[in-house]
Amino acid sequence: MDKRVNLRASTHCLIAAALCTSTSAFSAEPGWPEPIEDNVPFGMIIADQLEYRDNDGANTLRWDMQGWYGTDTNKLWMKLEGDDQTSANAGEFEVQALYSRMIAPFWDLQFGLRHDQVYGPGPNQDRSFAVLGVQGLAPYRFEVEPALFISDDGDVSARLVGTYELLFSQRLILQPRLETNIAASSVPAFGVGTGLNDVQIGLRLRYEFRREFAPYVGVSWKRQFGNTADMTRAEGGDVDNLAIVAGVRFWF
Repeated sequence: MDKRVNLRASTHCLIAAALCTSTSAFSAEPGWPEPIEDNVPFGMIIADQLEYRDNDGANTLRWDMQGWYGTDTNKLWMKLEGDDQTSANAGEFEVQALYSRMIAPFWDLQFGLRHDQVYGPGPNQDRSFAVLGVQGLAPYRFEVEPALFISDDGDVSARLVGTYELLFSQRLILQPRLETNIAASSVPAFGVGTGLNDVQIGLRLRYEFRREFAPYVGVSWKRQFGNTADMTRAEGGDVDNLAIVAGVRFWF
């Protein structure tokens, strides 16, 4: 019996030694790839909002899109959003070009440039900003995008966007969304006052026929505050707007 035990122990030792030798040879083999490929470039474009808004006032087309290309650590990030009135050649749009660096799991530090343009019956107006912000997934799976902006005239402002995905099923999803803007400087030419500018809350219910394609319906409420609301009232505009929205969310 002791001989059998010793034979088995010797066999196990020989197998372990052979495995260690082959593993060492494999790891030392030149030209083999790393175990984890985390620096392969990839890209994505997502339209979180592409919708028609039935407002209290003039109806609008709204878009909010993002795209990026790069590795897990470093990316070039583009953001594009705007509104266009369907009854007139008037609206506004914003574009951002950012460098994005992963600073923690699910979190990116972003900095770059932003350009705004307002167009309409009168002369077009535009301005540019430096951008510093973060984007990531907060606890309880809230997606947040806080950002700080400094314009070419030295005006400082900030924005916070937060969204959440509430799954009724694998295809039927409700997305609450919150956006707020704050400014440290008054810019009357763009209808921006100091302090809290506005708060916008939305609910969108989408059905994902495919993960890449999901039509949705919902509501969006926006309220202006403080000096910004005073400027809007002085121009005869509404500071409170409730809109019914319908659109499609897609990515590729």
